[in-house]
Amino acid sequence: MVLLICTLLSLLLANSNYSVQYNSLWHISIANHPLEYWINDGLMAVFFLLIGLELEREIYKGELSKIKEAILPISGALGGMIIPAVIYLFFNSNTTYQKGFGIPMATDIAFAIGILSLLGNRIPLSLKIFLTALAVIDDLGAILMIALFYTKTIYFINLAISLAIFGFLLLLNRLKINNLIIYLIGGVIMWYFMLNSGVHATITGILLAFAIPFEDGRANSISYKLQSWLHYPVAFVVIPLFALCNTAIHLDTNWLNIISEPYSLGIVFGLTLGKPIGIVSFVYLSIKLKLTHLPKDINWNKLLAVGFLGGIGFTMSIFVTLLAFDSTQIINDSKIMILTASLLSACIGYILLSNNFKSGE
Repeated sequence: MVLLICTLLSLLLANSNYSVQYNSLWHISIANHPLEYWINDGLMAVFFLLIGLELEREIYKGELSKIKEAILPISGALGGMIIPAVIYLFFNSNTTYQKGFGIPMATDIAFAIGILSLLGNRIPLSLKIFLTALAVIDDLGAILMIALFYTKTIYFINLAISLAIFGFLLLLNRLKINNLIIYLIGGVIMWYFMLNSGVHATITGILLAFAIPFEDGRANSISYKLQSWLHYPVAFVVIPLFALCNTAIHLDTNWLNIISEPYSLGIVFGLTLGKPIGIVSFVYLSIKLKLTHLPKDINWNKLLAVGFLGGIGFTMSIFVTLLAFDSTQIINDSKIMILTASLLSACIGYILLSNNFKSGE
């Protein structure tokens, strides 16, 4: 709800009489960089740190710890990344927009789980676990994609220093050094050199997460303590600030004309159709190959509904948009299409799930 309110508030302010003042707020200079820069390159590293910690827990103790069970969300996530990218490239291959192929590959875990939670206790636990694991894997895929395809120039000395610090933190982990402050200080220094290496600095969040000792994952481990502590700041500060900053989109009177643009078609069809098609088809294939099985309380109708919820791109899709394009106009137009496709996917997914439970399935 907070994320939704921030998005709506940002859109309203950006299209009000205060639009100039509101947009200038995000360009206030702090240490020779605009506030927008510190949110997208600094605070979002904290968001990725939380994602990394959650992924680590899933791998060691959660749904990804058992291969047979892990294949179900992994196959869904792969399909949910590959098919949307293929659909986007169908419209944009060999054009100046083709770098945006990563935009419809992402799933916004906060919004997707939020929509699922609206149906309360009627949602089976296995469906929530499937969507959560799928979204976390999806985020990992997005992070790898950012590192591989959205790095323009690499400054190898800074990258080497950053990776050396990561190696040092891994050594401390092996030596069972459990002082969280040391890891956080090391993480900040690693972030600084990664920021100046050309590789997107938010990657540091994931690396730091896997350097912090997990031990046996109990409540007294520093990994679990940090993960628990980060939930509220990320949910109620980092992501809302990101939404406020990056959805300050001015809507022209002829904004509907952008729907026919190839990048718009790629984003909308990639998210609203590519996601459910990819998730369901790849899960179906993995089951047919006897690599995994569908839990008893999940049927194909529920899986299809969750596939549509996977089409809620928002945070990660907007983040990739900022890296894929240089033109402010194309970035803003893409954000409009992401919001449109995410809203459409959320409505379809919710209606399908709601009808599914009304029919008693």
